[in-house]
This record gives sequence, structure tokens and C-alpha cells, in this order.
Amino acid sequence: MTDLLTQHLGMSALLADAQRIPAFNPMFRLQWEKAQDSYVLLYPEGMIKLNPSAGEILARVDGSQSQAAITAALQQAFPEAGSLACDVHEFMEVACEQNWIRFL
Repeated sequence: MTDLLTQHLGMSALLADAQRIPAFNPMFRLQWEKAQDSYVLLYPEGMIKLNPSAGEILARVDGSQSQAAITAALQQAFPEAGSLACDVHEFMEVACEQNWIRFL
């Protein structure tokens, strides 16, 4: 019973978080770096090379789309990947902790 309640509460939080709108921290800028063959995050002190998944997620962050809309766009672009909601959610949490993005 506790597991079901925990799962329900976790799912509720996931659904509520999906409505958040991520936007870049003004100190960071996403850019496709041809020499790196990947997306990178540029900031005044340096650069962060992103893995392909992180790049695809952040490429859809524009300050107007919700996390749910970004997830739906990724699902449409990569239907073979299965459900991406948990992965996108986890990445958004890490990106927020790293101060790359903020939620509006």
C-alpha cells in the first residue's frame, strides 16, 4: 500500500513538474559546435560539451514550451526511444541544479 501511495505521489509530482516552462539562465547559451559535432553550452568562463540526448532536450528549450511539450516533441522525433518522460524530467532537474536552466 505504501509503495502504491509513493508511486502515486511520485507520478503526481512528475505530472505537475511537466507543466513547468524551462528557460536558459542568461549566463548560458546553447550552440551547435561543428568542430565538436555536438551541442555545447557556452558561458563566460568556458564551454560544456553536451551528450546527444542532453543536446536534443536543450535544443527544444525556448522559454515558451512546457516540459511536457518538449517531451512530446522528443517522443515524436524519436518514437523508437519509448517513453521519455522520466528521462526528460531527470535531465531537467540536473540542468536546473547545474543552473543551466530555470523554470518560469
